[in-house]
Amino acid sequence: MIKVLFFAQIRELLNVGELTLELGSLSTVDEVRQALSERGEKWDFALESDRLLASVNQTICSLDSRVQPGDEIAFFPPVTGG
Repeated sequence: MIKVLFFAQIRELLNVGELTLELGSLSTVDEVRQALSERGEKWDFALESDRLLASVNQTICSLDSRVQPGDEIAFFPPVTGG
C-alpha cells in the first residue's frame, strides 16, 4: 500500500485529500499518476503531467521516480506568485 496526497487545486478538483492505493505492479510515480487518471475525466484533467509536481516521502521528485510499498506520494500544482 502507498498513501497518495493531493494538494491545492488538485485536491479541490478531485474533492479528495488523500487515499491509499495498492501498489501492485506500479513502480513509478508516473505509473501511479496514470492509474489514478483512469478513474475518470476529472481525475485525468487534475493529474495532467504537464502541470503537475510530485514528491515521494516529502522530497520533490520527477515523475519517473521509483515508488515502494509504504511510500507517501503527493501531487500538487506548480506554485505561482507575483
